[in-house]
Amino acid sequence: MITFARTDTSLVARWWWTVDRVTLLLILLLILAGIVLTMSASPAVANRIGAPTYHFVFRQAIFVIPAVIAMVGLSLLTPEQVRSVGAMGFGLFFVLLALVPIAGTEIKGARQWIGAGPIALQPSEFIRPFFCIVVAWALADARIRRNLMGYALTVVALLGVIGLIVMQPDFGMTMLVAGTWAVQVFVAGLPWLLVAIVLGGAVAGLAGGYLMLDHVASRIDRFLDPSTGDSYQITTSLSAIQNGGLIGRGPGEGLVKAVLPDAHTDFIFSVTAEEFGVLACLLMISAFAGIIIRGYMRMMQERDLFVVLAVSGLLGSFGLQAFINMGVAVHLMPTTGMTLPLISYGGSSLVATACGLGMTLALTRRRYVEGSGR
Repeated sequence: MITFARTDTSLVARWWWTVDRVTLLLILLLILAGIVLTMSASPAVANRIGAPTYHFVFRQAIFVIPAVIAMVGLSLLTPEQVRSVGAMGFGLFFVLLALVPIAGTEIKGARQWIGAGPIALQPSEFIRPFFCIVVAWALADARIRRNLMGYALTVVALLGVIGLIVMQPDFGMTMLVAGTWAVQVFVAGLPWLLVAIVLGGAVAGLAGGYLMLDHVASRIDRFLDPSTGDSYQITTSLSAIQNGGLIGRGPGEGLVKAVLPDAHTDFIFSVTAEEFGVLACLLMISAFAGIIIRGYMRMMQERDLFVVLAVSGLLGSFGLQAFINMGVAVHLMPTTGMTLPLISYGGSSLVATACGLGMTLALTRRRYVEGSGR
């Protein structure tokens, strides 16, 4: 067990006494749950593609190491350092995001990755937490200086990011980035005129996606009326959840992973429900809710507007992603291809989520809330 004396003034000791250790524990438990559920859901997928049985499990376990290092390392930063890292990270991954249509790797009809094999990165995953920091910085500056330039900069950043993501195409990620931005500008107190413009833009974007992107129109149509197309994935997901009951069929005894190609990513919540039951799902949801609620509770004691806006965005992005993934599994939303943060298989998703949570832990450390300045 890690222990430090209260009088210890080392960097690690001060971090230990000021970081939200309950949130840190919940994050680590979700990462561990992700390994267990990947071990349960992925062997059938690996066997279908001719890979070793635990191919995805080993890969996910390897990515846990840089994810935890990144999370803890970023949680050591001050708000000023978080701003600097956020700006640099946004610039780096915006460039990589712009390179995806040119030099990206195409998988299942979408060009979303840079590189190949074990070194492939999904820039759209990584840019989200840094986008939150840049938007928070610009909005805080706009409020303090009482000008619209900061608002305009956030709109430019938003349009640039979602424009590149739409080209991949990835409509689910586009809506997630736009939703995160909406959370931040709402917290910042957006003028009513701009609220109307934002809402109009959201409606126009949704209508445009429906009219111009066939796969988006198909998913929305199947969500509204399953008889209009192939609803096999959702039907199978709902059946698995029902079959799981309260305590599940037992580890490894589920059937959904053998018939759904994305059981270890998009529909890992269904695997959880079938093999471990509704109780396990409720525990998982409670862990997600605990992270978000504790973060917002600490944020509400904060006087630094940048910290308030950054935490709102980071936790908003984390919560929206989890809600979208689980909502798809229970047919509350159209299918989006969104992973369940910290749980689903995917190195980019795991490391990027850990980066966002690391910055959240840094910004909600008790020493900043109490204003000690150390």
